[in-house]
Formats: sequence, structure tokens, C-alpha cells
Amino acid sequence: MDTSFVARNKNDREFRHLEIPGLYHRHEGNGHGHGAINEKRGFNLNYAELYLYAPVDPYFDLYATIPFSEDGSEVEEAYAVTRGLPFGFQFRVGKFRSSFGRLNAQHPHVWDFANQPLVYKVFLGDDGLVEKGVQLNWLAPTPFYLLFGAEVLQGENEQSFGTEGFKVENVEVGDTKKPNLYLGFVKTSFDVGNLSFLTGLSFATGHSRVYHREGNHPHAFAGKTKLYGFDLTAKYMIDSYRYISLQGEYLYRDQKGTKYEYDGSTLETDELKKKQGGFYTQLVFKFDRRWRAGVQYNLINKNYVKKNGEKEDLPSNLPAYYAMLEYNPTEFSRIRFQVGQNRAFFHDKKRETVNEFILQFNFAIGAHGAHPF
Repeated sequence: MDTSFVARNKNDREFRHLEIPGLYHRHEGNGHGHGAINEKRGFNLNYAELYLYAPVDPYFDLYATIPFSEDGSEVEEAYAVTRGLPFGFQFRVGKFRSSFGRLNAQHPHVWDFANQPLVYKVFLGDDGLVEKGVQLNWLAPTPFYLLFGAEVLQGENEQSFGTEGFKVENVEVGDTKKPNLYLGFVKTSFDVGNLSFLTGLSFATGHSRVYHREGNHPHAFAGKTKLYGFDLTAKYMIDSYRYISLQGEYLYRDQKGTKYEYDGSTLETDELKKKQGGFYTQLVFKFDRRWRAGVQYNLINKNYVKKNGEKEDLPSNLPAYYAMLEYNPTEFSRIRFQVGQNRAFFHDKKRETVNEFILQFNFAIGAHGAHPF
């Protein structure tokens, strides 16, 4: 279970209407699953999550993750994994969190901070890249960790991809071919004394179908998206339980297509090109068996958009900063204090600084697998 108390200088209605021009505005979902956690001022029940695992037979293991919110529940993940394919191969099928990047495959309770990094929010949405499909991994027979992987996914992520067609006035755009999203990655890890490195490269490509309606003014996008990712984690072990960890990721998105916008009387059809990128970097210090502290810096440093060959005047260099102090009474409970400032959001073309304080509680019962490196 994850619950929190949030103090913020914007009321809930103001916070819901904030957006980042050219990059992000809120998608109205069904309220199930993780979604946007720590969303409201005051007390939040972010989610309660049921995790299931069992061997199926000598060939497959089965996993399922079912998050519950106050509005309902959904099957976030349900997938089978092979147990012993020869030559270092592993096959996964079902619905799962993609292995794109470093953080996407992790559930929110594993994150070092209470909020999702800004670059993940703008490129992959509040839930991240969780898709139906297949994954094939190959662990190379090298003296150090070297993993190659490929995924074929449905591609329904509406922040950067999307499969459903739409109609704007007299223009109709059909569905994409399915599966729609193709992804590859390589990850490696090695040690230098007490210093361990984990790094990787990721690439995803697919068609995009995005449709929004604000009142009686629909607008949509149809095109193709390429998403690139680089991640690096360095962890220095001071002793058996104290460490210093430096982690960061850079994501870059290249989109090309057509934008459709209807203002109530005229339908505009524009050629659209986007080249956008950003990163987060964080430093976490576990200075005691039960205590950790950390800082995180987020920046969208590229927001280049051309419409019909002309560059749009959009904000870039959009930062957010967070600091946290965490106490873990045991491995099954966590209390985290976090303060932060987000200077990436806008309303009516005016920058709106969001200051917030979060007191987060996380509890787990039952069997609990090891957290990732």
C-alpha cells in the first residue's frame, strides 16, 4: 500500500489544468492503476497493489500485478516467462512493463523519489510504457553482464504512440497496423573495485495516433515516433549496507506527422515535426542501515517544434528539483519526506511554479522479491 500527504501551492483544480506546451497535457483516464500519484492536496491513497507469482510447470513462470485505487482496479501486468531456454535466451509474453530505459520497468514503490521523473511523464505518460506483446532477451556468454533484448508491442501508449484512429470534422484517420511498436535495447554492467556500473541504450519506433477534445475544439496528431534512451547508474559500496548511488537517463523523441485542429469553424491541417529531449539525474546516499537521503534534478532541454516549416516559439530549459529523506523501519515499510519545485508547467502561456511537500508511507506484506540493483 502507498499513501501520502501532499502540501502544494496550487489547488487541485489549478494543478489539473497545468501543461507543458508542445510536450504534455493531462489525459483523462479511468482512474485505475497507478496513474498520477500524489495528485491531490491533503491525503492520498495512491494505490494498493497485489503481486502474484507462481511456477506454471518446468517451462514457465507466471507473474501478475494488480493495482487498486479508490475508483477500481486493473491488470497492470500479467505475463509468462520461460524458465530455461538454451544458449542464454529468455522469452516473455503477455502484458508487462517494457525494459526501455532504466526506470520504466520498475514499479513506483521501487523509485528513489515519490514522483516520476519529468522526462518520463512527458514522453511516456503517468503510467509509463506498459504494453501487451512479447519480449526476447539474450544474455551473452561474456565474463561481464551483457544483455540484448527486443520487444514487439501493441503500441497503445497515448503519450508518444497510440493505435486508435480518429475523425476531426470531415477528415478521418484510420487505426494503425497492429502490433504498432518495435523496441530494442542493450544493457551491460561491470565492477571496478567497490564501484559498480550499469548502463544501457534503448530505441523504440512506432506510429502515433493521438486525439484530444477540449470542449467543442478537437485536435489530433497522426504520424510516426522514434524514441531514444540512454541510462547510467554508478553505485559505490562503502560497506555492507552504506552506499552512494548516481543515476541518470536521457530521453530523446523525434516525431513527424500531421496535426489536425478544429476551432469551431475552420479545420487546420498542418505538417508537424518535433525534436524534444530531456534528462534526470539523481544522487542517493544511504548513510545508515535504515536511512537514505537524495537529490534529483530534472530538465527538458530541447523542445523544438516546426509547423508547416516554421519554428514555433515554445519554452525549453524546463527544470524541476527534488530532495528527499527516507527512513525504513524494516525492509517492509518506508517513510519518506520530500520537498520539490517544478518550473516546467504552464497555464495560458504563463509559467506556473509548483512548490510541494510530500510525506509518503509505503507498506508491504507477504513474500517480497529483491529490489533491482
